[in-house]
Amino acid sequence: MAAPSSSHRPRPGRAGGPVRVLIVSASMGAGHDTVAAELARRAREAGHRAHVADVLQLLPYGLGSALHDFYRASVRHFPWAYGGLYRAFLRRGTGNRPSGVPLARLAADALTEIADRTGADVVVPVFHLAAQLTGHLRERGRLTVPSVVFVIDFAVHRQWLHAGNDHYVCLTEDAARVVRQDLGVPADVTGPLVAPGFLRPARGAPRWRELFDGRAPGRTAVLLSSGAWGAASRPVETARLLAEHGGFLPVALCGRNERLRRRLSTVPGVLAPAWVEDMPGLMAAAGALVDNAAGQTAVQALAAGLPVVAYRPLPGHGAEGVAAMAALGLTRPARDTAGLLSVLHRLTAPGPDRDRAVARGHAAFRDDDAVLRVVEQAARAARATG
Repeated sequence: MAAPSSSHRPRPGRAGGPVRVLIVSASMGAGHDTVAAELARRAREAGHRAHVADVLQLLPYGLGSALHDFYRASVRHFPWAYGGLYRAFLRRGTGNRPSGVPLARLAADALTEIADRTGADVVVPVFHLAAQLTGHLRERGRLTVPSVVFVIDFAVHRQWLHAGNDHYVCLTEDAARVVRQDLGVPADVTGPLVAPGFLRPARGAPRWRELFDGRAPGRTAVLLSSGAWGAASRPVETARLLAEHGGFLPVALCGRNERLRRRLSTVPGVLAPAWVEDMPGLMAAAGALVDNAAGQTAVQALAAGLPVVAYRPLPGHGAEGVAAMAALGLTRPARDTAGLLSVLHRLTAPGPDRDRAVARGHAAFRDDDAVLRVVEQAARAARATG
């Protein structure tokens, strides 16, 4: 029997058929793609269909690649420049300031083509430029299915915000409040999204503990995060401080920055592994995470029960995200080297400080799944048009 045409496929809220979810991510580091992959996995597990697109690949004239390369170079080598761009384009505030819509709408034809081809019932941006695009298309009637923006940042900057979008899903109530106040658009809170491996006992932990004991017997491993691009402020100085004065085993996570990994590998007492596939096992074997961006690595650490310390955050959304996490008690900020060593010693030792940090991290995760909110919006739209 031939497959039914798109007009005869089961629609959510009508015949109870699967929802077709189009997730729009961006290959900026790994955080957005990690969330997109987990969202797609959960949708499929629930019996729906999911397709993931990269908004950077939808931009014409090689603009997506240029934007990717510029941003990576900025956060790695010229963070002050990125901080200036953030203040001009992304930070919330009043006044006539540049918008992301002119760039985003260059991908309009490509996105509407994918939405038509996949028969999408709902579009879910997980990157701010994609949120500008879907809001623009919904506002003009070119995207005929609802857009549900999943804001993966703790601090909501203005490029996430477009009143044309139908619904927002946020990590925290503070973030949802920003959306409601600035846009008047409904916003739900579902908490962060991580793979199941971070929320259950990690099988790979014993292997990591054995490695740590072999490298530095009796020392607690502390992870130093610099994101998928290996962007960090004075990483060698921080690693040396923890090894020489803190009595820790610094485990430097350099992402795909091989040059940084080679530098840190020469520092005595520092472990700088290549790209790590078994992050749940690594986190289960460590004592704390030193974070600088409030990104997906910090979220995974919270899920894994690993206390997070914020130190030397990257300018822009990194600093604002770190501040938002600290205000919620999800991370402990360290303002200087003495503060870093002090807070690490408290959080890596068994006791009430560590217990409170672990409990607050776990409390950030809710039973309310983002996929449920996405499906609800698709079903509501189907009923409205049925």
